[in-house]
Amino acid sequence: MGLVYLAALAVSITGMVVLDRRFRLFFWRDARRASVVLPVGVVFFLLWDLAGIGLGVFFRGQTPFMTGLQLAPELPIEEVLFLTLLCYLTMNVYGAFEKRPVRG
Repeated sequence: MGLVYLAALAVSITGMVVLDRRFRLFFWRDARRASVVLPVGVVFFLLWDLAGIGLGVFFRGQTPFMTGLQLAPELPIEEVLFLTLLCYLTMNVYGAFEKRPVRG
């Protein structure tokens, strides 16, 4: 039961890759730019999380769906995949709106 959330995140990221490839939204539009933007976004949000944890704002919730593995105190491994999904989704949405024809 402890891998359910991790598996759901992996499936969701796979869905983002499929959409990206099909519609050429992010990596398939400009792989060099995407391979810089995605890690920078993930690192930014990881630093944000670490700051929040250090200030006592963020806490790791207890649930049977998570692995229990932590990268740091209060920072579960699933958080890295969640942040990757969040950044990838954002860039795919941005790419979709950028490709949309302008009316007017």
